[in-house]
Amino acid sequence: MFAMGDSPKTAKRRAREKRTISQMVVLYCAGNHEAATRTETAHCGEAICPACLAIDANAVLRTERCRKMDEKTSCEQCGNHCYKPEDRERIRAVMRYAGPRMMGRHPVAALRHLMGI
Repeated sequence: MFAMGDSPKTAKRRAREKRTISQMVVLYCAGNHEAATRTETAHCGEAICPACLAIDANAVLRTERCRKMDEKTSCEQCGNHCYKPEDRERIRAVMRYAGPRMMGRHPVAALRHLMGI
């Protein structure tokens, strides 16, 4: 589901951003939680634990509702912080862990994320 009024370019970017953040949460989960606990399915379609599923769902929802998707380069540089402070800390921890590992697992998504396209 895309935000109403999105241009085709913005809708494509929004879908790509949701998939990328979901892939980052999956990488974080795989590196920090036992394989046996990964019984759920993340937005990107990969296995994830229930705790990380909540992070994934919130991140996807925040991306879906982002009002500045067509003009921003990253959430960090956005003037409108849509994450609650405790959620912001969780997603920062995910990004700190998964960011460097994205090049090995999802290099195209990592490059696009870094370039803000």
